[in-house]
Amino acid sequence: MRRSCCIPAVVMGMTLGACSGAPVRPPDVPAPANYTTGPVEVAALAPGADMPRQWWTLFKSPALDDLVRRALENSPTIAQATARLRQVQEERVARSGAAWFPRVDARLSANRIDIEPQAIGAGNLPIQMPLDLYLATVSVSYNLDIFGATRHEMQALKAGVDYEQYQLEAARLTLAANVVTAAIREASIREQIAAVEKMVSIQENRLSIVEKLEQLGTASSGDVAAQRLDLAEARVLQPELKRQLEQVRHRLAVYTGQAPGAAQLPEFRLADIQLPEKLPLSLPAELARQRPDIRAAEAVLQQAGSRVGVATANLYPQIMLTATGGSISTSSGDLFGDGTMFSLLGASLTQPLFHGRELQAKRRAAIAAYDQASAAYRQVVLQGLQNVADVLRALEADAQKVRERAVAAENAQRLRDIVAGRYDAGGVSYYALLDAERRLQSATIDRIQAEADRYADCAALLQALGGGWR
Repeated sequence: MRRSCCIPAVVMGMTLGACSGAPVRPPDVPAPANYTTGPVEVAALAPGADMPRQWWTLFKSPALDDLVRRALENSPTIAQATARLRQVQEERVARSGAAWFPRVDARLSANRIDIEPQAIGAGNLPIQMPLDLYLATVSVSYNLDIFGATRHEMQALKAGVDYEQYQLEAARLTLAANVVTAAIREASIREQIAAVEKMVSIQENRLSIVEKLEQLGTASSGDVAAQRLDLAEARVLQPELKRQLEQVRHRLAVYTGQAPGAAQLPEFRLADIQLPEKLPLSLPAELARQRPDIRAAEAVLQQAGSRVGVATANLYPQIMLTATGGSISTSSGDLFGDGTMFSLLGASLTQPLFHGRELQAKRRAAIAAYDQASAAYRQVVLQGLQNVADVLRALEADAQKVRERAVAAENAQRLRDIVAGRYDAGGVSYYALLDAERRLQSATIDRIQAEADRYADCAALLQALGGGWR
């Protein structure tokens, strides 16, 4: 018993505190000064700035703010997580009442006793049979938590409540980020559809010109086939983009707790959503306090440590105090009369002696579960750091891509203006003007996609940092 009543030195070194009830300290995880190995060239970053709780308001879109609010109020996912939190809170209250307070029970019973004298070898009995016996008792019992089993159990239940609380916060963060990302996606698709419609119109005009040139003998059938191919490739983009638009609106409907066929949703365009002027960026050492998934992993670690304490305390004796008072009578009318009252006081001690190594094995299993939770905590922290680092590099690439796409769009616009001027002067054909228009629309689509990627990655960074839930 002496060998098994204390936690091994490795677990003690991790401040498990199974015998003392001390809170579990999360394992040390490397917290570098920066998320990435080199500097990140993103002008909008604001290291150390506070993040608003409603972080999506940084996009300055009233329609988006309203949609996120509706999603948080009506989402079945949030309702499920909220109900789960209420359940574990009430389970903890129920167990706390049973564990910390004495149990008091009242009992009233009536029994008829009939004994044949011959069955016990007696000629007559001093009392007349059958006999009615009435009994009323009040019993009180209380388990002394000397070795901390109850205390550790309550700590485990509290950690379970904390876990569900952080799970709820994580669900809210994920839902808000999904709504923001979907709204940006919708805005991007709408802009692309408009640009593709212009491209289709241009390709149709070009085909008409090429067909006339073929009739005049200045264009070949191969030129006509090539132009028809360009038109078909432009047209095939329309149904695909419309499909994507409808699907993203279906997702927004479900996010807000509405059926896709009856949803009331605003229409989003990139012009109505502003890029955040400043992106708050916390230090890597603060990330573990900000992300709900890391806090949830910490709660699991706390719970695992408390269960080691329970398993260790179960190796020690359990002491139960009991008290019973009541009345016994052969007449219901005299149940509480003189001479019918009695009382009992007692105490019991249970010391495990031999359980087939069950208790020791359970404690070793609890320690293994703690080690597993500790490793899982480290993994979640490292993944959080990776998420932020990945998004920072994505934002850096987005900024460069947006600049290049903007330059390309400006050049395409300049080319179109030059060709239009030459066309007005009679220097080039209408076909050349249409080709310049087509190149302008193609560059516009590329610019729209680059801008949408940067908007989405801004939302991804705010989510990776834990949002403003704290």
